[in-house]
Formats: sequence, structure tokens, C-alpha cells
Amino acid sequence: MSCPICGKTTERKYRPFCSKHCADVDLSRWFSGAYAVPAEEEDTPDEVEIRPVFRGDDTG
Repeated sequence: MSCPICGKTTERKYRPFCSKHCADVDLSRWFSGAYAVPAEEEDTPDEVEIRPVFRGDDTG
């Protein structure tokens, strides 16, 4: 298996990366928004009915 950042052989301690540096580069890319997980927009109605939730211990 090769490191997805630099292509070197991975080290067990940092798998799937070869080093802490490459792991940190990957984490930095996630934080900066360079990577993104695609999401599907949900169709939501314009008006949503909000109802109170009853809990058996409510005394109000």
C-alpha cells in the first residue's frame, strides 16, 4: 500500500500514510476545505409542523 499523499510505502504507525507529516498534510486539507464529502440536498416542505414532545416526567 502506498501513501495517498506522497506515494511512499506506508508505515504501520501512520497507516494509510507513510509519516506523521503526510497524515498532517491530509488533515490540513480536510480543515481547509480542499476535501469534501458530497451530500444530497433533501427536499423539505416550506412549512414544517412543530409539535411539543411529551415526556412522562413532565409535570407542567
